[in-house]
Amino acid sequence: MEIYLIRHTETVCEKGICYGQTDVNIAEPFEEVFKNILSQLPSEAVLFTSPLKRCVILADYIQKNMKIHSYQKDPRLMEMNFGDWEMLSWNEIPQDQLNPWMEDFVNIKVSNGESFTELHERTESFLNEKLAKDVLHPIIIVAHAGSIRSILCHQTSLPLKDAFQNNVDFGKVIRIKL
Repeated sequence: MEIYLIRHTETVCEKGICYGQTDVNIAEPFEEVFKNILSQLPSEAVLFTSPLKRCVILADYIQKNMKIHSYQKDPRLMEMNFGDWEMLSWNEIPQDQLNPWMEDFVNIKVSNGESFTELHERTESFLNEKLAKDVLHPIIIVAHAGSIRSILCHQTSLPLKDAFQNNVDFGKVIRIKL
């Protein structure tokens, strides 16, 4: 089974802003980037996306431009919930909160948010449910850097603490085989 993991394209947020589950828009123009992404995909597939608009805009484009057998939005594919840090610049986050999290982002939960372990549990739940079914077509997943890194850790048995070894740039397509 082939799975294509696609990170959404650049957002309208300034660099250095923490915007995990905040529903921000993508930067325009994006048509050429979308065409490039489409050129890396199979001719038909099953499509899943995070329900955040920065993913849905791309997923809708994919659905309109190729043969999609099923299209579902799944909240388990959302980015990490950064709770009280949402829409703050990383420099605005109090050091007494940020430093412990930076040292152990896997286990330390952001205030009113989640830990990377909790994000990983969500993505594993998604994978276990969706991949348990007989899928006759490749799978496309449009998501976020955090959820894609989590899926890659699941696939390769990479420890969660090493998740950032996986390069997940904006608009990147990563093909994996199960």
